[in-house]
Amino acid sequence: MSYSAQRHSTPSVAVAAPIAIPVKALVPWAVFGLLLSVIMLYFVGAEQGALSLISGQDVHEFVHDGRHLLGFPCH
Repeated sequence: MSYSAQRHSTPSVAVAAPIAIPVKALVPWAVFGLLLSVIMLYFVGAEQGALSLISGQDVHEFVHDGRHLLGFPCH
């Protein structure tokens, strides 16, 4: 075989096909993510005052900087 024939030949490469994930498999994770997001939003945005589930200032002080970063007033 000549040099030019070797140079122009292309090797065969196997390409992996993407795996299809059914929607039924994603729904529990989407619900879990939404629930977790709502709980985090409650603790950052509303865990203070009349809506407080936990007495004291511990949760407020823990998420204090996050409140300001997300634009929630607390003072």
